[in-house]
Amino acid sequence: MRKKIRIATLSILLMLPSILAQAQSTSNKKDLKAPEKVETYDKLAMEYFSQIMGIALSASSNLKLYQFVYDWIGTPYRLGGDSKKGIDCSKFAFELYNKVFDTMIGNNSQNIFGMVSPVNARDELKEGDLIFFKIRSRSITHVGIYIGNNKFVHASSSRGVMISSLDDDYWSKYYYKGGRLLASF
Repeated sequence: MRKKIRIATLSILLMLPSILAQAQSTSNKKDLKAPEKVETYDKLAMEYFSQIMGIALSASSNLKLYQFVYDWIGTPYRLGGDSKKGIDCSKFAFELYNKVFDTMIGNNSQNIFGMVSPVNARDELKEGDLIFFKIRSRSITHVGIYIGNNKFVHASSSRGVMISSLDDDYWSKYYYKGGRLLASF
């Protein structure tokens, strides 16, 4: 039910620029310029994503990232999966980087870690950074993407694609490092 409400709300947001254009053209006021329509849409989209994801977005936030996250929330987890029928953490990170940043990354969390410059302090993480976990292991077993306000998106083996907080005891306990993709990739 919540997913249907989110989809309906997002549909309204996506139709908003054309609704605004129609309303403006039927009034005696001058037509909105294209950049103003985009700014209005972007502002509404930022407000919407801020509310549903619990993240304070700014004008410099990557709306494409948050749209991608929104589209995938609730997708079930499937080890080795690579579609909305089921996906694992590393393939989710791979898909996000491919679609949002037009960048190819590794196909498992350890390979991906080899492609990043470590970000040692959590307060230095930036939107889009990769974050790595060692869950009951000496090696990296899980990867997610930092989205701000100490939150990250990932494909959880128990709940599928979801947003979690690095402040949660579980994730805080197993957090290893953050990483920023090296410029050479």
